[in-house]
Amino acid sequence: MKKIVLFVVALMSVVSLQAQGDLHLFEVNNKSGKITPLIIEEAFTKNGFSLGINSEMNGPFTKQFQQTDFKVFTLLTVYHTEFSKDLVNKYPQAGVFIPMGVGIYQGANEDTLHISMLTAETQAKILGSDTVILKKIEKAALKVVNNLLPNAKHNISKDSLKESRNLVTQYEMDLDGEDWADMREEFEMNLEAGFEPFGFVMPSFMDYNEELTQEGSVDSPYDFYDTYSICKLKVIYNVAKTRPEASAFAPCTTMVYKKKDEDKIVVGFPAVYNWLSSARIEDKNAHDVLMKAQKDFESILKDITE
Repeated sequence: MKKIVLFVVALMSVVSLQAQGDLHLFEVNNKSGKITPLIIEEAFTKNGFSLGINSEMNGPFTKQFQQTDFKVFTLLTVYHTEFSKDLVNKYPQAGVFIPMGVGIYQGANEDTLHISMLTAETQAKILGSDTVILKKIEKAALKVVNNLLPNAKHNISKDSLKESRNLVTQYEMDLDGEDWADMREEFEMNLEAGFEPFGFVMPSFMDYNEELTQEGSVDSPYDFYDTYSICKLKVIYNVAKTRPEASAFAPCTTMVYKKKDEDKIVVGFPAVYNWLSSARIEDKNAHDVLMKAQKDFESILKDITE
């Protein structure tokens, strides 16, 4: 009987561990308002991370929708200055997390500030990779938050919803021997021109190959590697109504690269299916705006790669 009981307890422990969700969720008392997104940004940039963007969203929410549900709603993106290089050199698709999202939000009638980030296991699931380098980045990011906010409560979100669709949407354009530099310029010009008609904005762009090559001093496996931060205000506004923790996915990082040993340009982004699954989005309005964004973005990429 004792063996049976021990086995059941062990099995329940395993199930409990497996049932953990996809997001790190921090909450800390911020009634005074002294903990700001800028303070959080500086904690990251002083401890091994580089800044992507720090985008305050209440202004845009109020301007476009005439209201906001939050005292604080900021989309912060960062990437580890050293480990991210190792990651993208090993896994080309890892550029969709360079930079990665850190959601920061506090409800209008709330004293608690929240921070959301993806777990290393979730990023590995999306990339189809192992967790070795991702765990190093995660450890460094968690250390930043824990050191800055030692009194914060740290939880893992509820188990994600099942999702069978591809978690990274990716397209390729064969160069057929054409000069890659000319094709890169034309490709990215068409990509950027495609954003505005569908309501996408591009708050930042990064030539990541400059960091991989240390401005030309070391070799890189890529002829070029660029990342775009892409945001659609209507999406994050509507999703935040019920699942503000999904801000860990925003803005979406889109990768565009060409490997030196390949005759093609690859473009891709984390599909909205990640939002639906990891943040457990079941609200119809939020679901609909996400699926429209997926359809619109795919139409842009199909158009420029055909």
